[in-house]
Amino acid sequence: MAKDWKLKQRKPVRHKKIRGLIERLTEPMGLEVDLSATFLEQAEYGPWSLLIVDKSPLAMEVLSDEGGERIAFPTLRGCLAWKPEMKWCEVDHGAIPFLLNGADCMAAGIHSACESIEEGDLIWIRDQEHGKPLAIGWAMMSADDMVAATSGKAVKSIHYVGDELWELEL
Repeated sequence: MAKDWKLKQRKPVRHKKIRGLIERLTEPMGLEVDLSATFLEQAEYGPWSLLIVDKSPLAMEVLSDEGGERIAFPTLRGCLAWKPEMKWCEVDHGAIPFLLNGADCMAAGIHSACESIEEGDLIWIRDQEHGKPLAIGWAMMSADDMVAATSGKAVKSIHYVGDELWELEL
């Protein structure tokens, strides 16, 4: 079900204006990203505030589940470009079709997870075989619980391959 979202308030920004955003994005994810030679823009798209790097939406800010603070996180395209080392879980082949349809990630499909994940964290889901990003969502349990559990919802999906943000062309 496609939503009729439009890119709003798209504007170029100076690197020094969004230094804090870049730090909030890179430090928790273990990213080493040099954006000094890039053209940066910000825009609103659906529920996301996007950071557009050289005409590609590589990062987003979303409101935390508690609704208060804005959390910076790579989009799936950002995960492909930057290969974050933290805040991931891996799923088996059987979970992939469900995730690509926007389903939440069930614990039964998770085989491993970054040890730093705590309940309420924003994380990315990758496939076990190739390590490619499939979805981004809110952790509903800690990393240990995700791997140990055989039932229940582990990650509430907010962005997945094939959704409106993935299909966005600039």
